[in-house]
Amino acid sequence: MLYPRIIPVLLVKNKGLVKTVKFKEPKYVGDPINAVKIFNEKEADELVVLDIDASHEGREPDYKMIEHLASECRMPLCYGGGVTSVDQVTKILGLGVEKVALSSAAIKSPKILTEIAEQVGKQSVVVVLDVKKAFFGGKYEIYINNGKENTKLCPFEFSKIVEQKGAGEVVINSIDNDGVMKGYDFKLINKVREHVNIPVTALGGAGSLDDISALISKERIIGAAAGSLFVFKGKYRAVLINYPNQSDKDEIIMSGKE
Repeated sequence: MLYPRIIPVLLVKNKGLVKTVKFKEPKYVGDPINAVKIFNEKEADELVVLDIDASHEGREPDYKMIEHLASECRMPLCYGGGVTSVDQVTKILGLGVEKVALSSAAIKSPKILTEIAEQVGKQSVVVVLDVKKAFFGGKYEIYINNGKENTKLCPFEFSKIVEQKGAGEVVINSIDNDGVMKGYDFKLINKVREHVNIPVTALGGAGSLDDISALISKERIIGAAAGSLFVFKGKYRAVLINYPNQSDKDEIIMSGKE
């Protein structure tokens, strides 16, 4: 049986840790290595690190940074950003990373997921779908290149495709809710879950532990991910790396069994 995971997501830009609001206004919040050390101490379930400019700038992953992060990290680590080939994935996994996330490359050429899964196994293949609701009509669409390019693809139908091609997990990231801290988009998450059988991780909108508890309770979701919640504290959004203690975490996870 798979238990829910509560997952901090760290965004990296120019080697620094940043946080965005609706994929804009990146605010520097510290050093990624220091954040990893703190999450080690707090015994986070898993950690996701995304280089938000790598694909947009057309550059390779920063292997030296990834190696430093992986050597410091004492929890399962997922890295994403600039990944476009099987060779890159095997190199990243060889540095000590457990899972590699793809977005733009998987959307432009889903067959790469099959190639990667055959080489390293589905369990290491994650697809991140950045999703935004259309201004008119409320239709959900997938965006790439750090939210700058609308693919016009339906996230529900495409999530089925990435599962068929070899993805072992899909992360649904709500651009509209990114950094807003007013709760997850349950409609979006629920509909994706109806279309796939692989684990789904939800990202975008968590502003409190109650939001994570509601997500796990309503959706029986496998991955509850958050960025702002774990790097800011209080209504003035003071920078403070934080994570629920074991008793709070147990209470949240038990909510999903009720």
